[in-house]
Amino acid sequence: MTTTNNGRSNVLTGCSTLPPMEPPRPRQGTSTGKGTEKPKRTAVTSNRFGELNAFVDCSMADLTRAEALTWLVLWRDTKNGTVRTALTDIARRIGASKRAAVDAVAGLVKRGLVSRIHRGGMNRGVSVYRVQPLGKPTANG
Repeated sequence: MTTTNNGRSNVLTGCSTLPPMEPPRPRQGTSTGKGTEKPKRTAVTSNRFGELNAFVDCSMADLTRAEALTWLVLWRDTKNGTVRTALTDIARRIGASKRAAVDAVAGLVKRGLVSRIHRGGMNRGVSVYRVQPLGKPTANG
């Protein structure tokens, strides 16, 4: 602000009025009636929490920490029924060594909670898995 000789304050030139405000945009996920509704669930994704509940209620208690966390990482990354995740990425995300991730995946495959569709490796890309919430029954129970 500047002051004139008579003691009154003047507003700086160009700042006397503010530009008009734009109306607020609707937040994503809110319905405005123009095609912004939630997408319909597909058969593949419609039972995601049912799978998680079955795993937590029936399978998780018998697993090691690394196996349980590995299953959760694989389940989270599942798209179209399969998952493509590198073992080094799994190890980093569960906070363990690559060897622990390899052992965890092997344990999950042995219990029937994960099936390996494609074995990855050098010049073969990452492995592809299918995740099941319930393993195959054992002889003990």
